Parts: sequence; C-alpha cells; structure tokens
Amino acid sequence: MRNDVPAISSVIRKLRRWRDTSVSRGELARLDARMLADLGMTRGDIDRVVRGLK
Repeated sequence: MRNDVPAISSVIRKLRRWRDTSVSRGELARLDARMLADLGMTRGDIDRVVRGLK
C-alpha cells in the first residue's frame, strides 16, 4: 500500500494542474477583446498563455 502513495500523489497533482489550467482558460475566455488587449493578448493567445502557466 505504501508504494501506491507516490502514484496517488502524482495523480492528485495532475488533477489539480488540470483544474487550475481549466479555471484560468475559462477566466481568460470570459474577457472581451479590449480587456485581453489591455493584457497584451488576443483570444488566440489564451491557450499558449495558459499552457505557459504550468
């Protein structure tokens, strides 16, 4: 059972990272073009920026 702890921890870390990425993508997707421009981004940049946050 103790050998399973690192595997379970790894899965939990990956799920948390996926959730955080999903939340970030959703928040950026809700911004309009002007707000994105204020951040120096376009809608096409969202995925690249979110992937860079990992």
